[in-house]
Amino acid sequence: FSCGAACRGTARYPCLQVLVRTSRSSAPALLHEDERQLRTNPKCSYIPPCARDDQENSENVTYKQKYWKEKVGSQPFTCYFNQHLRPDDVMLKRTHDETVLLHCFLWPVVTFLVGVLIVVLTICAKSLAIRAEAIKKKKH
Repeated sequence: FSCGAACRGTARYPCLQVLVRTSRSSAPALLHEDERQLRTNPKCSYIPPCARDDQENSENVTYKQKYWKEKVGSQPFTCYFNQHLRPDDVMLKRTHDETVLLHCFLWPVVTFLVGVLIVVLTICAKSLAIRAEAIKKKKH
């Protein structure tokens, strides 16, 4: 596979496919690092940090292949998948989880509330200034 426009050249890397079996399905599924990698290259399990040298890219993929064979092998590990939408794809980690959703909603709401608070405080300050001026006129 080609490294793409970011490589500024024609560097290539071999496609590493890691097939896993999930506890809910007997059919093998293709393992992906995360959502970004799944979108970038849905046919491969690993995309190396692309170098201009094809040999270096191949060595990176070979290293990852050895890691999966020797270190992980047939040991169970946690992964994520959607059995209904993408039964043939599994992700090792999720980049878009509940904390991302929390931040997507929390900060706009906090910003809105701070804006409303500033408007209310401005109106209160103006009202107090008008009352103070009225009291000052009554005393004179």
